[in-house]
Amino acid sequence: MQLSRRFLITATAFALFASAPAKAQPLGEVETKANVEYGRHDGEALLGDAYLPKAPGKYPIVIAVHGGGWQGGSKSAYRFWGPWLAQRGYAVFSIDYRLVKQGKKMFPESVHDVRAAIQFVRSRAAELKADPDRIAMIGDSAGGHLASLVGLMGDSQALPKAYGDDPYASVSTAVKAVISAYGVYDMAQQWNHDLVNRPNDNIAEKYLGAPPAENRKLYFDGSPMSYAVKSASSVSFLLANGTEDDVVDRAQTDAFFLSLKQSGNYVRRFVMQGAGHYWLSDPIEEPGSVSGFFAPRLLRFLGERL
Repeated sequence: MQLSRRFLITATAFALFASAPAKAQPLGEVETKANVEYGRHDGEALLGDAYLPKAPGKYPIVIAVHGGGWQGGSKSAYRFWGPWLAQRGYAVFSIDYRLVKQGKKMFPESVHDVRAAIQFVRSRAAELKADPDRIAMIGDSAGGHLASLVGLMGDSQALPKAYGDDPYASVSTAVKAVISAYGVYDMAQQWNHDLVNRPNDNIAEKYLGAPPAENRKLYFDGSPMSYAVKSASSVSFLLANGTEDDVVDRAQTDAFFLSLKQSGNYVRRFVMQGAGHYWLSDPIEEPGSVSGFFAPRLLRFLGERL
């Protein structure tokens, strides 16, 4: 793996970067719209929080998808990133999606929820001050799985169509870029990892609804890795993970990174030495924050690819 395509940050270098003073940049004011309904599936309202630059304009927009093992978490996970990006000229729409509850699996239902968010944003772009041709997604953990899966699927009907009565059902679900932190990219690998690390809470099996021995195709269909092919190479990726992650094996990001390179996608990656899971939800301005180190790199990626 070429070092020019992969950035290994030592703990010492990280500390130096984290403590270095950043150049002051003029920041814009932010307008927040809470609990915007972007869809309604099976009687359940789908809500999102919009963080928008207050000044008039037409801004690139980032749809944020929270983590939580497909069974927890909420749109508030991006309460730091939303304002931070909006101050710097990006609209952000952080969404909730349906979660696994009382033994009811949520694949592919949650995938359709995320796709509905893209259709809503593209259709209501003027209200969100968004450029419908410049849409990216960001996700962490389970949210990284969903953002990567939906980003690579684009307008493909690889999964059964659903919710044809949605008001924006015919609108494109294609995006230009995906940022994914410690995402799940291979559901079978995650199932095996869960057997050891969380034997009483196999999140992959709960999400998909069956073990691999009963339905291996389900694990193939639910894995972003399966969609990393040349026909999806127009989507740019920024991947990030920590070396001490005990929730999602870093080998998943290794394999996904390689698959994206093989399929011709533009892909960049940051490996955070000493970092575990969950760090994308930390305050960006916190001293020594991994998110704080990642932030300018994320901003540069968006500026180049969105």
